[in-house]
Amino acid sequence: MDIKKNDILTVEITDTGTEGEGIGKLTLPAPDAADTEEKAGGKAAGFTLFVKDAVIGDTVQVKVMKAKKNYAYAKLEKVIVPSPFRVQPPCAFHRQCGGCQLQSLSYEKQLEFKQNKIRNNLVRIGGFDPEKIDACMEPIIGMEDPWHYRNKAQFPFGYDKEGNVVTGFYAGRSHTIIPNTDCALGVEENQQILEIILRFMKKYGVSAYEEVSGKGLLRHVLIRKGFASGQLMVCLIINGKKLPEEQRLVDELWKIPGMTSVSVNVNMERTNVIMGKKVRVLKGEEKIEDSIGDVVFRISPLSFYQVNPVQTRKLYGQALEYAGLTGEETVWDLYCGIGTISLFLAQKAKKVYGVEIVPEAIADAKENAVRNEITNAEFYVGKAEEVLPRKYEEDGVYADVIVVDPPRKGCDEKCLETMVRMRPGKIVYVSCDSATLGRDLKYLGENGYEVKAWRGCDMFPGTVHCEVCVELWRKVL
Repeated sequence: MDIKKNDILTVEITDTGTEGEGIGKLTLPAPDAADTEEKAGGKAAGFTLFVKDAVIGDTVQVKVMKAKKNYAYAKLEKVIVPSPFRVQPPCAFHRQCGGCQLQSLSYEKQLEFKQNKIRNNLVRIGGFDPEKIDACMEPIIGMEDPWHYRNKAQFPFGYDKEGNVVTGFYAGRSHTIIPNTDCALGVEENQQILEIILRFMKKYGVSAYEEVSGKGLLRHVLIRKGFASGQLMVCLIINGKKLPEEQRLVDELWKIPGMTSVSVNVNMERTNVIMGKKVRVLKGEEKIEDSIGDVVFRISPLSFYQVNPVQTRKLYGQALEYAGLTGEETVWDLYCGIGTISLFLAQKAKKVYGVEIVPEAIADAKENAVRNEITNAEFYVGKAEEVLPRKYEEDGVYADVIVVDPPRKGCDEKCLETMVRMRPGKIVYVSCDSATLGRDLKYLGENGYEVKAWRGCDMFPGTVHCEVCVELWRKVL
């Protein structure tokens, strides 16, 4: 059977891909089969279909969008027999929006998918023995309520085909806005804030930014909420120096309970980077507060702060457990951001050193230390792979425990080399990408460290992303 673009096929979904797509194996019918039978799918060894929005266990009708020799990408046309794991998503836009990939999959099955994804990357990329990885695997940490968990959202503005101003989220792999003011992952106040802004733009003729021309004023709005404090922040990103009639907008936003900070951020560059460097407060404070455990953090529009505070507390609690601190240890926290993990650990450590490349984040970390009366934490601006070797080689600073929480690309090789040379008794690796985690753990495993325990933490329900925390011990030779 020669499979080509626009073919309509029927297939049973038997697996889930790393990006959440359904995977089915197509089987060839006998050579004398009728064309209708052929299109219904029969026994064909080796031909794989990748189907976005299909769920493991579904039998689906699909349309081939791109065909290769042994596989094809297909669009879901119809669910013929729904999977027992298929659920009705609360968001009507989940198939169009690029934000969620797993909303149609039951939450229990989402957790299973994420645990398996981490495990497979540790085995395939890290080169670990499957039995060893299974033996030190702990159950993934899920959420009791996997909705409305995001404390931060950034909404772009643009125009629909009729020329109306819209906001929402981008469609997958595009910058086409899917109009939606009620995201099922965001806080409930988002909808009220967005509708106030849209009415304001229409009433006062405020233009939306257009990427192609570089013209238009309002680019994005950033909304944050402190879950512990109830404080709200709105930051409007503009392609200009001032928002017309801005006080009228501020007055409307200020009626929302919890509103603490309204500001504008100027970004006049032709770039996909959302935020500019300058923030001007229109009313209230520049920063809002939130807490992780007993530690209070002050967060600006430009601060990096974990988007799911409920799960962040669980994740950092797991990191603290793996660190096994007694109050006598010196701890290094690499890629420390605004000090979230550092200050969490400082409550149980003798001394904590944090390193972060972003100067503003280190300023926030120092402020947060003062805010919480934590005096045993020091913070340094710079690349972890540069600061760590310098402090170790020139100043003789050592580490009993090193905690790393790098970006998706993982740890720099020079940073890993220095960690190994410092010979800490423990390394706790917090990762947002299990593929680069596998790569880095392979290096550490080849250089004197062994994995003692690992545990996934679902920070992003409804999506394919997952955090994971790993405990490594230095091998006793």
